[in-house]
Amino acid sequence: MEKKQYILNLSCNDQVGIVAAVTGGLADKGLFILELSQYSDPTTGQFFMRIYFETTIEVSEKEVSKAFDTIAKQFKMTWDLHDKGFRPKVLLMVSKHSHCLNGILYRWSNGSLPVEIAAVVSNHADLEKMASWYNVPFHLIPITSENKSIQEDKLLQLVEKEGIDLIVLARYMQILTEKLCQKMSGRIINIHHSFLPSFKGAKPYHQAFDRGVKIIGATAHYVTADLDEGPIIDQETIRVRHDQTAKELVQLGQDIECQVLARAVKWHIEQRVILNGQKTVVFN
Repeated sequence: MEKKQYILNLSCNDQVGIVAAVTGGLADKGLFILELSQYSDPTTGQFFMRIYFETTIEVSEKEVSKAFDTIAKQFKMTWDLHDKGFRPKVLLMVSKHSHCLNGILYRWSNGSLPVEIAAVVSNHADLEKMASWYNVPFHLIPITSENKSIQEDKLLQLVEKEGIDLIVLARYMQILTEKLCQKMSGRIINIHHSFLPSFKGAKPYHQAFDRGVKIIGATAHYVTADLDEGPIIDQETIRVRHDQTAKELVQLGQDIECQVLARAVKWHIEQRVILNGQKTVVFN
């Protein structure tokens, strides 16, 4: 029999016996645990677990789900079972900055990001050649204040048509409507700079340079209707010196943005991220 591998994510109110019930239930079905991570949140009393396991006997995914459903009902769990081999369909959205788009496409092309890139969508034509070089369909959807609703309907139609599992905003410089945010809740990842202090508006790296910051960084988060306030998946910072130019800060910042976005996407597709209210639990 060919072994199949699955990832089980769950959350519920913390209580005695959860780990024993879950691991025992998997063992009863002849399932071999390869990796197990757990966390009990002392502030909310919620328990979170991620289990990566494989089959050792002839057992279907339906049978695994049915067996676990009994345990889930006992502890009133929220849970998901994922086939480890499933490759989610991803839609990349970008404006004019190419670094994050290229970073994701490169990792996808060399096999280190196991997804299916369905398309690249942009409100500008600048990066069509890059998408074409990677042999990925490119869709130009220009956005103005007058046509935003109509154009986003086109985007939603594309999401439906392609069966998109995840949208990645690879420096897409438009605010998504609440309608799209709700429809794809927990399935849109954004990247942006995160300075201490924070600088909004145009040329944030130049603003940071003018203020003489000592740390720059980036944040990857899930998108909600509240601009840049969704649950954070990953962050990274780097120290900068007084003798570095604004151009050097831009280059450093773009490198960090690429790394943080790629990690966030990878952790998401590996089912390592579980929402915990306005925060996330990341088993990385």
